[in-house]
Amino acid sequence: MARRSKLVKVQGTFPWHHHDDVEEMFLVWRGRFRVEFRDGIVELGPGELVVVPRGVEHCTAADEEAEVIVLEPAGVRNTGNVIDEKFTASIGVRI
Repeated sequence: MARRSKLVKVQGTFPWHHHDDVEEMFLVWRGRFRVEFRDGIVELGPGELVVVPRGVEHCTAADEEAEVIVLEPAGVRNTGNVIDEKFTASIGVRI
């Protein structure tokens, strides 16, 4: 499965979701970023990364703007199992 990476600017909180069949990796380029899990929170700064295993519910957040590299298979919906009017992007479309 082809992987894609993208540099995203984030601020605020993304909806809770999971990806049944894929894992995601988040690498912080600038700023502070966190990945919240139902049983804890991973806080990240520049140069730090976290891998979210497939099927694990999570949400991402940044109190102030951060730049994060996201690595995931091409064709994966950014909001996983959730359709969100504000956050879900069509496959291949930037928001």
